[in-house]
Amino acid sequence: MGTLDVPGATLHYEVRGSGPVLLLICGGIYDAAGYAGLADLLAGRYTVVTYDRRGNSRSPLDGPPERQRVETHADDASRLLAEVADGPAFVFGNSSGAQIGLELAARHPEQVRALVAHEPPLLTLLPDADHWETVMADVERAYRDGGAGPAMGTFGAALGMGGGEEDGSAEEGPAGEQEPPSPEMLEMFARFERNTDFFVGYEVPGFGRYELDVEALRASSVRIVPAAGEESAGEPPHRAALELAGRLGTSAETYPGDHGGFGPHAAAFAARLAETFPVE
Repeated sequence: MGTLDVPGATLHYEVRGSGPVLLLICGGIYDAAGYAGLADLLAGRYTVVTYDRRGNSRSPLDGPPERQRVETHADDASRLLAEVADGPAFVFGNSSGAQIGLELAARHPEQVRALVAHEPPLLTLLPDADHWETVMADVERAYRDGGAGPAMGTFGAALGMGGGEEDGSAEEGPAGEQEPPSPEMLEMFARFERNTDFFVGYEVPGFGRYELDVEALRASSVRIVPAAGEESAGEPPHRAALELAGRLGTSAETYPGDHGGFGPHAAAFAARLAETFPVE
């Protein structure tokens, strides 16, 4: 574990394994621990780097919270790669972490060998982008009037998704029964709950209005692989992954599970990432 000072925040990061660097960027309310199962499976092939994004969990801001920008988070990822990698790295991002990965590839292509962008909620790319602008305004109003609870309710109802923001890393016994959560998992869930206010109050409005520079990505040397969950068809992030693929002139790969499939399907995710990120 380590910390890295970046403008306006201090990032908590974790490194495991050996081999070429693979940066895993989480989204939503998650932090580095949300990727622990996936990272452990990948550590035999890669130097896996996970971190808590600014304002979340163990990565405090230097001042009061303010609306977050994808570009700022991409610069954080760039600074982290400069700290831990000697050259370009593989990158996997889920949800808003995929948005960050795409912006990283556009702004700092020399640092990225290949990127898997799993269900980035690029709402401004969707045909109903005007609807999503209204949703963002409704979320802001709900947060201003009632706080995180009403704002999350407004946002969740608009997304119409099931289970995408739930962690799927709980262990199961031989008969498929869930084991009681460990103290570490309970601590992780408590951090996720605390992150909710920052997420819906300060990340969702800015990230939801984020406009990707598709032309910069088309001109980039980075191999970009949009990915969508096999169980999330029709959901906005799934639709956005397909739209992104079309804009880039490629097709989206299908990954196991839904929006949060990297948790319950960590082994399958690790195998797919190993195919996309070859070790020389």
